Amino acid sequence: MNILADFRTQRPATLADAVSALAAEGAVPLAAGTDLLPNLRRGLGRPAALVDLTGVDGLGAISILADGSLRIGAAATLEAIAEHALVRASWPALSQAAEAVAGPTHRAAATLGGNLCQDTRCIFYNQSEWWRAGNGYCLKYQGDTCHVIVKNDRCYATYHGDVAPALMVLDACAEIVGPGGRRSVAVAELFSEDGAEHLTLKPGELVAAVEVPPAAGWKAAYAKARIRDAIDFPLAGVAVALRRDGDLIAGLKVAITGSNSAPLSVPTDALVGGSWNAEAAATLAQLVRKTSNVLKTTVAGVGYRRRVLLALAPRTVDALWQGG
Repeated sequence: MNILADFRTQRPATLADAVSALAAEGAVPLAAGTDLLPNLRRGLGRPAALVDLTGVDGLGAISILADGSLRIGAAATLEAIAEHALVRASWPALSQAAEAVAGPTHRAAATLGGNLCQDTRCIFYNQSEWWRAGNGYCLKYQGDTCHVIVKNDRCYATYHGDVAPALMVLDACAEIVGPGGRRSVAVAELFSEDGAEHLTLKPGELVAAVEVPPAAGWKAAYAKARIRDAIDFPLAGVAVALRRDGDLIAGLKVAITGSNSAPLSVPTDALVGGSWNAEAAATLAQLVRKTSNVLKTTVAGVGYRRRVLLALAPRTVDALWQGG
């Protein structure tokens, strides 16, 4: 680990002040820092200022809106989300995803906004300074070559957030605040399929909250696989939302994480209107295969990660189907 480089710290009390601070060149948002600070200790980034968002009044609130939607402030901890009674009862997939992140002490500090906006990861990037220097750095930071696929067209580091795919299948929207005002986008639109530029936030913008509509008629779940059952990022994660009409699939939404530079939705229209059976499960596995792009960005083998991912999606749908 490196000694941290010099930087300023700011702790705004309002969203307006936070936006103003983040508009400055080299300013980076900070909440718990469970992802950011270890990277900085490895020499991955040299921010001019860290803008601590934990002092912004109301940014961690969890509430139910008049239309029954769930609103979660970006500074709400993953622990608070996982243990919130209404979230567990009405949006269990979100609770499951939050509870699946790292270990208890991480979840007590880590925030919704931090988990959504976490950096992408790669075995050629998340290394010490001397290791990266010895390998000529990489396209994501300080170098000009992607060591995963030596094409230099883009960075192939992968996104491993747990909460994003759950929010995607729940049709959640993110409220973004920045110098240009407020805007709302689908959670999927926060991301771009580029490991070095995976967030679509504009300079000075931050995620202020997430709103999740009522899930009437839908059942949803999140499942992940990792080497160790605590702390590790997912090798693969799958979120599923299912709506049944008797013995037919009336609606099916699937999102994956850990395989690509962004969390991605899997096209499932081919399965809607049919029954859930072995043939449908095989079709879903092939749809996941076509959507995913499993490469060597983790210590686990590519083949193993792909097999895990292709098994997770049908298994998660099956569990929801069997539950009625």
